[in-house]
Amino acid sequence: MKSLPLHPKKILVRSTNWIGDAVMSTPAVRTIRENFPESEITLLAHPWVSDVFRYSPRVDRLIIYEKKGRHQGVKGMLQLAGELRQEQFDCAILLQNAFEAALITLAAGIPIRAGYTTDGRGLLLTHGVRKVTELNKKHEVHYYQRILLGLGLQPAPNELELFIPGDQIDRVKQRMHELSGVRVGATPLIGFNPGAAFGPAKRWPAEKYGELAQMLCRGSEARIVLFGSAADRETAAAVIAAAGSAASRMIDLTGATSLIEAMALIGECDVFVTNDSGLMHVAAALHTPLAAIFGSTDHIATGPYADNAVVIRKSLPCSPCKKTHCPEKHFRCMKLIESDEVFAAVQRILAEA
Repeated sequence: MKSLPLHPKKILVRSTNWIGDAVMSTPAVRTIRENFPESEITLLAHPWVSDVFRYSPRVDRLIIYEKKGRHQGVKGMLQLAGELRQEQFDCAILLQNAFEAALITLAAGIPIRAGYTTDGRGLLLTHGVRKVTELNKKHEVHYYQRILLGLGLQPAPNELELFIPGDQIDRVKQRMHELSGVRVGATPLIGFNPGAAFGPAKRWPAEKYGELAQMLCRGSEARIVLFGSAADRETAAAVIAAAGSAASRMIDLTGATSLIEAMALIGECDVFVTNDSGLMHVAAALHTPLAAIFGSTDHIATGPYADNAVVIRKSLPCSPCKKTHCPEKHFRCMKLIESDEVFAAVQRILAEA
């Protein structure tokens, strides 16, 4: 296993493709910065994850991989490789595992290419790191850090980190005041994240979120903010429909915020109730207390990496199956989680806060 050179002038870091993975890789990005304090570090990322790193002091520049735009297809990938070639990077560290990531850096003529030898790309790398089996039993934070350990770097602390400018925070506070008539901090602000990518097996039923909203608003001045992408609007509407009188206390922001705006507002929530999703990891990184509801996915590998998080799940013989759709079509792992169970967890979190 080869170590990286001691003083590379320009380093390209290939980000992971999804928000949660990007957040879980932030300790690894910090490791790169601390080992190469004098190097220029450029991060290559898809636009939908770029806000995770946009204001990070660990990164000097961002290059956006517009895979659905000008970098689409083989021609677009070659165009990206040409753009990277002009930058004359000394080395590339691939936190993203795909064959394509290694191929692009090879085509870009980057002389040192480092990352896991997974996905059949070992021959494309100059500094390959073998994935060790014990990583399957650890949190994904360790998965990214292990790449750098294998390259001879001294790992930084595993703590997640996100950086949000104060003006962004002020802007979302003002927007919340305009939408609700209540200033952030005056009443409990509870975030709901009822959606999740990659199929329904990760989603707690919308009617149960609605029941939870009724419980939280009973005898309280709490406001509930619904988070998610445009793809989650239908789910959010179902939650609101199931919330009864509590619907008047709910603010639906699904598909209505940028990622940086969502992150800024999640940081202001008193508690965040969420399925296993990218925004769950955002809340963990921002130290927002959270109740994470798990069904088909592995709470050890991809659970919230935080001390102030409660994971709510049912241990069934079939879980975690890690499937996007329930093979038995009954979603027992989610349906067995009752609203009052989540309500009790949220009440404990609020009391401790």
